[in-house]
Amino acid sequence: MKKFFAFMSLIILFLHSCETTHYRTTNIPVKKSPPTTSNIGSRTSSATQTETEYQALIKTYKSETAQVLTDLLNGSEDSPNTSITVENNSRCNMVLTISGNNYFKKIPIGADKIGSAMVPKNQNYNLSGMVCNSVYQKTKFVTSSYNITISN
Repeated sequence: MKKFFAFMSLIILFLHSCETTHYRTTNIPVKKSPPTTSNIGSRTSSATQTETEYQALIKTYKSETAQVLTDLLNGSEDSPNTSITVENNSRCNMVLTISGNNYFKKIPIGADKIGSAMVPKNQNYNLSGMVCNSVYQKTKFVTSSYNITISN
Protein backbone atom coordinates (compact mmCIF):
# COMPACT_ATOMS: atom_id res chain seq x y z
CA MET A 1 0.00 0.00 0.00
CA LYS A 2 2.88 2.37 0.83
CA LYS A 3 4.47 1.75 -2.58
CA PHE A 4 1.12 2.39 -4.28
CA PHE A 5 0.67 5.66 -2.36
CA ALA A 6 4.23 6.72 -3.22
CA PHE A 7 3.71 5.85 -6.89
CA MET A 8 0.41 7.74 -7.04
CA SER A 9 2.02 10.76 -5.35
CA LEU A 10 4.76 10.75 -7.99
CA ILE A 11 2.19 10.58 -10.78
CA ILE A 12 0.22 13.45 -9.24
CA LEU A 13 3.34 15.58 -8.82
CA PHE A 14 4.36 14.92 -12.41
CA LEU A 15 0.94 15.64 -13.87
CA HIS A 16 0.52 18.74 -11.74
CA SER A 17 3.85 20.09 -12.96
CA CYS A 18 2.60 19.70 -16.54
CA GLU A 19 -0.50 21.71 -15.57
CA THR A 20 -2.74 19.52 -17.71
CA THR A 21 -4.61 17.69 -14.98
CA HIS A 22 -7.18 19.12 -12.61
CA TYR A 23 -8.47 16.95 -9.80
CA ARG A 24 -10.26 17.44 -6.53
CA THR A 25 -9.35 15.90 -3.16
CA THR A 26 -10.72 16.33 0.33
CA ASN A 27 -10.52 19.95 1.40
CA ILE A 28 -9.11 20.99 4.75
CA PRO A 29 -11.15 23.83 6.23
CA VAL A 30 -9.33 27.05 6.97
CA LYS A 31 -10.19 29.60 9.63
CA LYS A 32 -11.10 33.10 8.50
CA SER A 33 -9.12 35.93 10.01
CA PRO A 34 -9.79 39.64 9.78
CA PRO A 35 -7.44 41.96 7.87
CA THR A 36 -4.54 43.27 9.94
CA THR A 37 -3.14 46.75 10.36
CA SER A 38 0.48 47.62 9.86
CA ASN A 39 2.60 49.59 12.32
CA ILE A 40 2.17 52.83 10.35
CA GLY A 41 -1.60 52.81 10.78
CA SER A 42 -2.76 52.14 7.21
CA ARG A 43 -4.90 49.04 6.61
CA THR A 44 -3.11 46.31 4.71
CA SER A 45 -4.80 43.01 3.99
CA SER A 46 -3.26 39.74 5.04
CA ALA A 47 -3.44 38.57 1.43
CA THR A 48 -1.27 41.52 0.36
CA GLN A 49 1.27 40.81 3.09
CA THR A 50 1.34 37.12 2.16
CA GLU A 51 1.80 37.95 -1.53
CA THR A 52 4.67 40.31 -0.70
CA GLU A 53 6.34 37.63 1.42
CA TYR A 54 5.72 35.02 -1.30
CA GLN A 55 7.32 37.20 -4.01
CA ALA A 56 10.39 37.87 -1.83
CA LEU A 57 10.79 34.21 -0.83
CA ILE A 58 10.30 32.73 -4.31
CA LYS A 59 13.44 34.55 -5.51
CA THR A 60 15.76 32.66 -3.14
CA TYR A 61 13.85 29.42 -2.37
CA LYS A 62 15.57 26.15 -3.29
CA SER A 63 13.14 23.31 -3.92
CA GLU A 64 13.77 19.83 -2.50
CA THR A 65 11.74 18.06 -5.18
CA ALA A 66 14.36 15.39 -5.94
CA GLN A 67 14.73 14.41 -2.28
CA VAL A 68 10.94 14.39 -1.78
CA LEU A 69 10.36 12.17 -4.83
CA THR A 70 13.10 9.81 -3.66
CA ASP A 71 11.43 9.62 -0.25
CA LEU A 72 8.00 8.98 -1.75
CA LEU A 73 9.28 6.24 -4.06
CA ASN A 74 12.01 4.65 -1.96
CA GLY A 75 11.31 5.89 1.57
CA SER A 76 12.84 3.60 4.14
CA GLU A 77 12.18 3.08 7.80
CA ASP A 78 15.91 3.62 8.45
CA SER A 79 16.01 7.11 6.94
CA PRO A 80 16.12 9.91 9.53
CA ASN A 81 14.04 12.23 7.27
CA THR A 82 10.67 12.14 5.56
CA SER A 83 8.63 14.45 3.34
CA ILE A 84 5.77 16.88 3.85
CA THR A 85 3.86 17.70 0.66
CA VAL A 86 1.28 20.49 0.44
CA GLU A 87 -1.10 20.97 -2.48
CA ASN A 88 -2.42 24.53 -2.68
CA ASN A 89 -5.78 24.30 -4.51
CA SER A 90 -6.68 27.91 -3.73
CA ARG A 91 -6.61 30.90 -6.08
CA CYS A 92 -3.97 32.63 -3.89
CA ASN A 93 -0.25 32.18 -3.42
CA MET A 94 0.75 31.17 0.10
CA VAL A 95 3.79 30.82 2.32
CA LEU A 96 3.71 27.70 4.50
CA THR A 97 5.75 27.83 7.69
CA ILE A 98 6.95 24.52 9.12
CA SER A 99 8.45 24.72 12.59
CA GLY A 100 9.53 22.03 14.99
CA ASN A 101 12.26 21.12 17.43
CA ASN A 102 15.40 22.73 15.93
CA TYR A 103 13.66 23.05 12.54
CA PHE A 104 12.18 26.09 10.77
CA LYS A 105 11.38 26.56 7.09
CA LYS A 106 9.17 28.77 4.95
CA ILE A 107 7.94 27.33 1.67
CA PRO A 108 6.40 29.50 -1.07
CA ILE A 109 3.53 27.63 -2.75
CA GLY A 110 1.86 29.20 -5.76
CA ALA A 111 -1.87 29.04 -6.46
CA ASP A 112 -2.79 25.57 -7.79
CA LYS A 113 0.77 24.32 -7.15
CA ILE A 114 2.45 21.77 -4.89
CA GLY A 115 5.18 22.55 -2.37
CA SER A 116 7.22 20.15 -0.29
CA ALA A 117 10.01 19.83 2.22
CA MET A 118 12.13 17.16 3.86
CA VAL A 119 11.91 17.13 7.67
CA PRO A 120 13.37 14.95 10.45
CA LYS A 121 11.04 12.06 11.39
CA ASN A 122 9.27 11.49 14.71
CA GLN A 123 8.77 15.11 15.68
CA ASN A 124 5.85 17.47 16.23
CA TYR A 125 5.58 20.19 13.61
CA ASN A 126 3.49 23.34 13.54
CA LEU A 127 2.26 23.98 10.01
CA SER A 128 0.81 27.43 9.38
CA GLY A 129 0.11 29.94 6.65
CA MET A 130 -2.35 32.40 5.17
CA VAL A 131 -4.57 31.29 2.27
CA CYS A 132 -6.65 34.08 0.72
CA ASN A 133 -7.13 35.93 4.04
CA SER A 134 -7.80 32.64 5.86
CA VAL A 135 -5.51 31.11 8.46
CA TYR A 136 -4.30 27.54 8.10
CA GLN A 137 -2.78 26.11 11.25
CA LYS A 138 -2.18 22.51 12.30
CA THR A 139 0.13 20.60 14.61
CA LYS A 140 1.13 17.14 13.39
CA PHE A 141 3.44 14.43 14.71
CA VAL A 142 5.25 13.30 11.55
CA THR A 143 6.54 9.72 11.38
CA SER A 144 6.33 9.14 7.61
CA SER A 145 5.41 11.01 4.41
CA TYR A 146 2.62 13.49 5.08
CA ASN A 147 0.38 15.08 2.45
CA ILE A 148 -1.97 18.06 2.84
CA THR A 149 -4.47 19.58 0.41
CA ILE A 150 -5.50 23.19 1.10
CA SER A 151 -8.25 25.09 -0.69
CA ASN A 152 -10.35 28.17 0.04
